[in-house]
Amino acid sequence: MIPPGAAARAPAAVGGASIETAAAELHAPFAQWVALAVLALAAGFVLLTFDQHGISNDEEVQHVYGRLLLDFYLSGFADRQAFEYKNLYLYGGFFDLVAAALERAGVAEGAALWDLRHLISAGFGLAGLAGTWLLARRLAGEWAGLAALVLLLLTGAWSGAMFTHTKDIPFATTMLWALYFSVRVLDTLPAPPWRVLAGLGVALGCAFGLRIGAVFAVFYLGVGMLAAATLQPEGRLRFALRGVLALLPAAAIALALGALFWPWAAMAPGNVFAAMSAFSHFSFELDTVLAGRVMKVGEVPGHYLAAYLLVRLPELFLAGVALALLAGARALPALATAQGRPAALPWLPVVLAALFPLAYTLLAAPPLYNGLRHFSFVLPPLAVLAGAGLVHAWQGLRARPPLLRRAVLAACALAVLGQLGLLARLHPYQYLAYNRLAGGAYGAAGGWEQDYWASSLREAVLALDALVAREGVPAQGYTVAVCAEPLQAQVWLAPGLRATRDWWGADFYLSPTHMGCEQALQGRVVAQVERAGRVLAVVKDRRALVGEDRRPR
Repeated sequence: MIPPGAAARAPAAVGGASIETAAAELHAPFAQWVALAVLALAAGFVLLTFDQHGISNDEEVQHVYGRLLLDFYLSGFADRQAFEYKNLYLYGGFFDLVAAALERAGVAEGAALWDLRHLISAGFGLAGLAGTWLLARRLAGEWAGLAALVLLLLTGAWSGAMFTHTKDIPFATTMLWALYFSVRVLDTLPAPPWRVLAGLGVALGCAFGLRIGAVFAVFYLGVGMLAAATLQPEGRLRFALRGVLALLPAAAIALALGALFWPWAAMAPGNVFAAMSAFSHFSFELDTVLAGRVMKVGEVPGHYLAAYLLVRLPELFLAGVALALLAGARALPALATAQGRPAALPWLPVVLAALFPLAYTLLAAPPLYNGLRHFSFVLPPLAVLAGAGLVHAWQGLRARPPLLRRAVLAACALAVLGQLGLLARLHPYQYLAYNRLAGGAYGAAGGWEQDYWASSLREAVLALDALVAREGVPAQGYTVAVCAEPLQAQVWLAPGLRATRDWWGADFYLSPTHMGCEQALQGRVVAQVERAGRVLAVVKDRRALVGEDRRPR
């Protein structure tokens, strides 16, 4: 597929000529200032709301892993508990190591520690937004950059997830920046400047310092370099060898950072391959839901990711992707021309980054769960394609009647405002946003993944704190059962309340409504967390129950 406008542009010389943009005739400076304003507003939103999110289910173990990695280094490599802790050694610890180091430095402790983690994670999310803008504007102009930025920001699976998905969003951001520098490498072969090489090395090293899935980024770059070599009229092998040698500094940086953040992978030659094998067959006793059908994570069909993309992406985002695919299909004949192939080259890694993971899941059907979470890294390149698709389609309307153009512009504005309204109604649980194909945030309940991170428990705990504050807490205190990790409630529980694993004897029960967990224990519902017409979490009072009535059902 050739993305919108690629074949129409003058060829970009592989030796370093800048790429002409399809939107050059538009008011580019205005679009640039609007994009910067959007990024500034997003940053302000992060600073105002980062401390409103609950602790995610995996966050405790991830932070413990970061502490253990820090102990490994501070002990002079003697303390190796990090490599015996659950299966966390299969992951890089970049994010968790940074958070643990800040904790050890006294930056935050107690409840503030988790808010700090969410602030750092949201910072990665902002970096991903900025990178998406830069990549799209480089390939298709300022307006495409603005469109891609807005589309990604409107996607709750990014702008809502970036606070609590402390492994997924940082990984997606590092992958996006690796993609950005890969595009710049292809535009400057066979001798990329040192700034580009350094950026590529840092991005790849940080990506490998989070997940072995960073091999995807290496694959995209490798395919792009092979394609660049084939475009040479002569000396293709020499060109390819020069390009590979030029990338050695980037590879050295990536290896050094990867080893720093994921030391287990550097301890034995086969560890990286062991991690790849483990994740390709990774499965455990956990349920997920797809269009109302509950299934084990190891039993999901190949279209699981595609289905979640269809229901999680905003309608305007989906329209942009469809328009990009249509424009790309129409431009395919240009691949046969001498001008078309070089012009499409910088788009090749972007198209691969957006579509290859989708094709992989369709064919391999690997174990998946929590919707898009593990493949959040496809969202930025998809946003780049969608932004370019929308701008390309808008340019095609220039010969149409003005009334039609105004109607299309009004429809796009309404779609943006409608999505903003949905995100506002869901705040601070924007990651639960679904489009109308799933019935919206209300209709998606029961059919698709909901509050799988149990982020709403924080608000439920505060409601329980307010209840017992009005009544008073007896000397013996109260015990609270939690359908999540106990820490997710204990951090916010008032004095005299403690989380317990003895569910049968608990005085109160806190639960998100995800996968029917709220039905596990009886009790009188005394508080609920609601957004967009849906109950996300409940607080049950069990103090009046005695004997067999306290048993879970």
